[in-house]
Amino acid sequence: MFYQFNRETPIGDVSLGRYNKTPRMRVQKAENVNKALEFITSRGVKLTNIGPEDIIDGNVKLILGMIWTLILRFTIADISEEGLSAKEGLLLWCQRKTAGYQEVDVQDFGYSWSDGLALCALIHHHRPDLIDYASLDKTDKYTNTKLAFDVAEKHLGIPQLLDVEDLCDANPPDERSVMTYIASFFHAFSSMDQQETVSRRIEKFADLMYSVWLSRNDYEKRMRALLAEWSEKTATLASNVFDGTYADAKQQLIEFQAYKNASKRQWVSEKQDLAMLYTNVQTKLRTYGLREYIPPEGLELSNMDEAWSALLAAEATRSKSINAQIREIKESLRKKFANVANNFERRLRDLSNELANLDGPLEDQLTSAKIIQTRLGPFAESLKDVASTEQECLAANVEENDYTIFTHQDLQFELELVIQNVVQKISFIDNQIVARNMSNLTPAQLEQFESTFRYFDRNETNTLELAEMTAALASLGIVYSEEDLITIHEQLTEDYGAVTFEAFINLLVDITEDQTSPAQLRDAFRGLAGDKPFVTEVDLRAALLPPTAVEYLQQAMPRRGGSDSEFDYEAWLDDVFA
Repeated sequence: MFYQFNRETPIGDVSLGRYNKTPRMRVQKAENVNKALEFITSRGVKLTNIGPEDIIDGNVKLILGMIWTLILRFTIADISEEGLSAKEGLLLWCQRKTAGYQEVDVQDFGYSWSDGLALCALIHHHRPDLIDYASLDKTDKYTNTKLAFDVAEKHLGIPQLLDVEDLCDANPPDERSVMTYIASFFHAFSSMDQQETVSRRIEKFADLMYSVWLSRNDYEKRMRALLAEWSEKTATLASNVFDGTYADAKQQLIEFQAYKNASKRQWVSEKQDLAMLYTNVQTKLRTYGLREYIPPEGLELSNMDEAWSALLAAEATRSKSINAQIREIKESLRKKFANVANNFERRLRDLSNELANLDGPLEDQLTSAKIIQTRLGPFAESLKDVASTEQECLAANVEENDYTIFTHQDLQFELELVIQNVVQKISFIDNQIVARNMSNLTPAQLEQFESTFRYFDRNETNTLELAEMTAALASLGIVYSEEDLITIHEQLTEDYGAVTFEAFINLLVDITEDQTSPAQLRDAFRGLAGDKPFVTEVDLRAALLPPTAVEYLQQAMPRRGGSDSEFDYEAWLDDVFA
């Protein structure tokens, strides 16, 4: 026993000192035993009623009592579970480890272990690789107990302190022996749990460091990529140029807005994510008391903030340059349109004034008017420049222009008026030349015939269609049958090419020389009026005059006595014929 204490020091790591290794005499044995007992006492174990002689003489009862005391003190006493005593703590530990196993109910250190299932369950709970608990024959207590003993000794290093019969056949099994044996399991598995705890601690730390390593690598990789993209975009924003057209400036504005709505928003999100990732890494390191993470040079958050500020500055400069370019182009388009429109209006006004100021012989005026008409053709083509320039302004959303008051529509309307005036002027001069050569007509007749011709020349071609000629003659009181009118119109068209003013005047000269005299017209109106000194609209329509002739006569003849329905044909004829 003395040798065992000194070799394995199961109850302490203090040397026993010198002792007799081969005692032969009783006194030598007594000295050795006494030294061992003193050592046990020095370790706080109280020994009662046992001395060296009891051990030398082989007092089994006292020796076993001392051994149990040592087992309780150094094997079982240190077992603690929720503040319970050693025995209760060991029992609670067994109950928890075997909970959930069918047919296992640990209530004590006696019969609860007699079928071997509790031992198998205890081993399976900690080392499921050693025993297949589900395949056990729950009724074969000897085999189960033997299996547990063998596995515990071979794989767990727990010596077989009991025989199979000590558990299976004892009635009941010895509580102290069972406690001693089960305590070996507690210490074996506690050591295993401690080792697992150490392993878990190392594994947890390794996982922590690995996660930090991954986060750092992720941070650095993404930060490099983000800074590279920002640098490239900053350079691009600073290098873009314009070609001077609104379409180009507008396209660059669209692309700039698209960048802000897409790439920039992704970058803002990535910037926040990287800042959060960096903060999380530092928080994790501080939580475990680890050294602070310092990013490589150029990859710190301050570097990201500097690059972001540079990008924002480039954006601001780019935005200002685009807006300035668009404003400049719009202003240029305003001036361009104003120059074209104002120049067109000035030239058109000059032509209009030139037409209005025609003077001198009729033939010279006619020549000048036709020259103006010829010049109007090419001049009208220049209105297309006004239209195209205005379209450029509209495409650039230029809606106001302080440099001109004219629009393409305004100038087109004025051009059409000038063209119409030229046509009318040429017709007027032509008619005046014709009238001048009609020496056999009075001025009053010429004025009447000319005004009648102009009135019925609805399309302003200086010619009369058949219906227009019929109405004009009827308004002068000249009525023919439809066949005669067709014949007259065809004859005039053959002679003059159309019923021109000259043809119309010559026709009237022929008619008035042969038929129409003031007396004849008065007789005609009296017959129409039924000898009344006036005619009414009913009288005119009853004579089957064309509607245009009726309308003309109503406008030309004065009212009689202030009546709106009585027309004084006598006064009108007196005024017409000198």
